[in-house]
Amino acid sequence: MSKHRILVIEDQDDVRENIVELLELSNYTVYSAPNGKEGVKSALASPPDLILCDIMMPEMDGYEVLYLLSKNPETASLPFIFLTAKAEKSDFRKGMNMGADDYITKPFEEMELLGAIERRLKKYEELSSISGMDQLVEHAAKYQNIQDLEKERKVQTFKRKEIIYREGDYGNFVYKILKGKVKTYHINKDGKEFIHDLRKEGDFLGEQSIIQDTARTEFAEALDDTEMMLIPKDDFQELIFKNREVSGQFIKMLSNNLSQREKELMEMAYNTVRKRTADSLMKLYETYQGDQKSVTVDVSRADLAGMVGTATESVIRILSEFKKDKWIEINGSAISILEPEKIKGVKY
Repeated sequence: MSKHRILVIEDQDDVRENIVELLELSNYTVYSAPNGKEGVKSALASPPDLILCDIMMPEMDGYEVLYLLSKNPETASLPFIFLTAKAEKSDFRKGMNMGADDYITKPFEEMELLGAIERRLKKYEELSSISGMDQLVEHAAKYQNIQDLEKERKVQTFKRKEIIYREGDYGNFVYKILKGKVKTYHINKDGKEFIHDLRKEGDFLGEQSIIQDTARTEFAEALDDTEMMLIPKDDFQELIFKNREVSGQFIKMLSNNLSQREKELMEMAYNTVRKRTADSLMKLYETYQGDQKSVTVDVSRADLAGMVGTATESVIRILSEFKKDKWIEINGSAISILEPEKIKGVKY
């Protein structure tokens, strides 16, 4: 098992050397910097697992270090502990309001420092394992003691094919899907749909525009009769931004989403229609799967073509090939996916 990597930013040579020695004896891999400017360079060049940082330093103080690292997706959520000889309440509040995870005054007991490091690393590891917005919100609520995020919230129902929101709308709510499925899509200048995501029970919807405080960037439409919990904008924003680690993880999540979207656009540009149709069927399969192996999805050919990014006639032709291979069955608009592994294995 690899050692955790800790960056120590401290301008006093003797203090810095003592901390480095203590951490190395505690089985950490330690890097150090003599001032804030060098510390920022080191953190950006090779992000550590945790940062210990003095406040009063030449070149750049600890507050500036925290501010700059919070703006970079690679370092925004890293555990950050201030070390300082100043113990005034105003300094404490400033550091914590900026998002520091802990604040230890010098001189400190060795076990106090080691205990703080261990707690923050454990919390960060739990947070780093999160991949979806539903998990992120659950984790944030646990650490912020926000127990009533989903209590006594208004529930709204949408009929199949009903529009939930439109591109360009300004929303006041984040939606959590309690029942049903939802598609999000864009409409090009020719009026053609491009479906870029499917959401299911337990997923959040419309969260990115709410957190970024911008207009909706896509359309959302119910694929089935759907029930949605409405979480007010202010409550959701507080949940995400109250904790620096959570907000940093959200920044990472946005970056990953952009990377995934770029990948999908590249696949649409270079993959065959047959391959893209197979991928779209697998996306539907994973959305509707539940516990069963074979899945039946009631999806219009126009919607499926919108996912694939091609003409409806081309999708119908590919579906006929898959039906002939007995990978799927077709009954009206319903498609039963019988051989998901074979469909997943389509290369061309």
